[in-house]
Amino acid sequence: MTARISFHGCYTAIVTPFSADGSTVDLAWLEEGVRRQAAGGVTGIVPCGTTGESPTLTEEEHARVVETAVRVGRAAGLQVIAGAGSNCTAHAVHLQKLARQLGADAGLQVTPYYNKPSQEGIYRHFMTVADSCDLPVMLYNIPGRAAVAIAPETVERLAQHPNIQAIKEATGSMDSASEIRQRCNITVLSGDDSLTPSFAAVGAKGVVSVVSNLVPARVAELCCLLAANNFSAALDVHMSMLPLSKGLLSIDVNPVPVKCALAALGLDSGAVRLPLAPASAQAVARIRELITNAGIGATAGTHAGVGR
Repeated sequence: MTARISFHGCYTAIVTPFSADGSTVDLAWLEEGVRRQAAGGVTGIVPCGTTGESPTLTEEEHARVVETAVRVGRAAGLQVIAGAGSNCTAHAVHLQKLARQLGADAGLQVTPYYNKPSQEGIYRHFMTVADSCDLPVMLYNIPGRAAVAIAPETVERLAQHPNIQAIKEATGSMDSASEIRQRCNITVLSGDDSLTPSFAAVGAKGVVSVVSNLVPARVAELCCLLAANNFSAALDVHMSMLPLSKGLLSIDVNPVPVKCALAALGLDSGAVRLPLAPASAQAVARIRELITNAGIGATAGTHAGVGR
């Protein structure tokens, strides 16, 4: 039987670093990036997710990114939740088995996108993946990209499977998160940095974070304060990051702003791949302003010790 994992704290949805022209994956940068996350005190990393531009990775690149994340992350004490989702159930099963083979702690399984399946179809899809191997599943509920949401009653059904242990709630809905917590004991993680304290208030255990690519220590601290019910101190940390957290997901489509921000901090992670386009000059200026206002420019760049 698959062992249960304690999902808690900050999990960084880590970017996939590419060369300047986007043609190759920069595994040396990825290794340094994983070590930087560990030094910041996060619980784990999520390679090959949305922020990792998973739709543009070849099968070989996907495997090399997950292998690198596991090899470096495990040595540094991190959990590794490998992106393994697909809108083809057979391919999602393949990627889940690959994640297990490569030593990941769990697979992140997104709602099938574009197909727009019914709730029964969603249920059968995830159950097929969960049945495929003894690796924990973290559901990924993101209707903004998938066009359909996993309904709370479907989550309740899925949570009865021992391998389905957590859900990344990127619905932006407190009602959805609250009803899931009311219906079952699946571990809920916020899928939006701006809602981490709100979700914690209804029982979420942490966040799969984008902004922690830039400030892992701050997001890890926020999660620790929330876990300790120190909401007053947590609010201060949250507010210090709020404009940046919102900007990274609104100025342009993720991960364009976070890659732009990393470059501004001297941590250039290379191009974004088509069909994504680089940030406009106006967006770059706005992102630099948010970084300056958050007071992280010098600290993040100096602490990391990596760049191009």
